[in-house]
Amino acid sequence: MISTFTAFFDVNVFYGARLRSLVLYIAQTKLFRARWSDMVHDEWVRNLVTNRTDLQPENLKKTRELMNAAVPDCLVTGFEPLMGGIVLPDPDDCHVVAAAIMTRANVVVTFNQKDFPEEIMETFRLHTKHPDDFLMDVFSLGPNDVSEAVINDFLHYRAPPMTFDDYRASLEKAGVPNFAAAIEPLEVLIPSSNGSGC
Repeated sequence: MISTFTAFFDVNVFYGARLRSLVLYIAQTKLFRARWSDMVHDEWVRNLVTNRTDLQPENLKKTRELMNAAVPDCLVTGFEPLMGGIVLPDPDDCHVVAAAIMTRANVVVTFNQKDFPEEIMETFRLHTKHPDDFLMDVFSLGPNDVSEAVINDFLHYRAPPMTFDDYRASLEKAGVPNFAAAIEPLEVLIPSSNGSGC
């Protein structure tokens, strides 16, 4: 059964490839409805190519397409008229709240919770959640489904392969340390051929 709980993802969740991949795998469990917009795509791509001179926007076009294909109905559209009625500390964040409202999201998942003041978000029946807290909540709701998603995400790193310790360390570095710690017991389920040392 598909959950009706809807999470809208802020730009910063998709900036790093490791967390972006994990979120997509977990979104496919259908424990929640994952939503984002083309404006979110535009911003994480712009920020990434600004900091990575080896990348160009066209290099990430396929990534965008794969993300959209992986999660049905993920793209929120038609929210632009709502942006003018939203006041945030950074006006550049208004598109996030507008899209969340349009898709009737329950939560905005973001590393920058201070940019979305609680008193403002409450007027739109929204709240924010740090990605680490969000992933821990989803893990508690569906431990078997999330475990399978984590293993599938880990196993898709084949060129080059990594150890499960390296994978967890990379998630910790990506800003979800509690989740990285929580998945440590899953190492026993990793096929030894992947080079995890199991």
